[in-house]
Amino acid sequence: MTAAPSDPTPPAPPAAASGAEPLAELAIRSHTAFEDAQAIFTGTLFVSLALILFAQVGLLTGGTAGAAFVLHYATGVSLGKLFFLINLPFYWFAWTRMGREFTLKTFISIAFLSVVTEFSPKLFAIDRIHPAYAAILGGLLLGSGCLFLARHRASLGGATIVSLYLQKAKGWRAGKVQMGMDCAIVLLALTVVEPQRVAYSVLAAVVMNLFIAVNHKPGRYAVL
Repeated sequence: MTAAPSDPTPPAPPAAASGAEPLAELAIRSHTAFEDAQAIFTGTLFVSLALILFAQVGLLTGGTAGAAFVLHYATGVSLGKLFFLINLPFYWFAWTRMGREFTLKTFISIAFLSVVTEFSPKLFAIDRIHPAYAAILGGLLLGSGCLFLARHRASLGGATIVSLYLQKAKGWRAGKVQMGMDCAIVLLALTVVEPQRVAYSVLAAVVMNLFIAVNHKPGRYAVL
């Protein structure tokens, strides 16, 4: 048998080579409303579990959640209420700098987290956990939850809004920016929390922000 003659007509170039991106590719890169909803729900639950762990062993985190923790330990006002109120001033910045979609998703995330945190004593309790384990596990949960939200154009307010804006506008790594702000807030907690607990809280902040710095680099995720 002789081989069939080759087709002299060259194959058509792929769509990407022609410079025009196919509509199907654009559709793949766009999140659906359901995908956004499940990401916000899952990410917020991850963060709520971390906050429950921290509250159980007397730790805290950075950002507006950290500020809420400091006020909670100092005044006894519930963490959920404080977290919701502290984030209110940041919505204007988010609306003007990050857009309506980001702001609305962020508001939903913060409101949901505030409600879950408010009722967390009735939802979840831990009898015994070492602070170091809580710090590492909580830091990873926080990093994962924030990454879920960031990749679907949402956040949990405050420092996260600022760090994501600086990454988008200036190219600064969001994880490194937020690490600096978080560590500063955690250090302020020395006025109301014993130094050993603050040290564990710094460990949690470092774990969280290293996770974000490694997994949330500019240009790596096309949808954001």
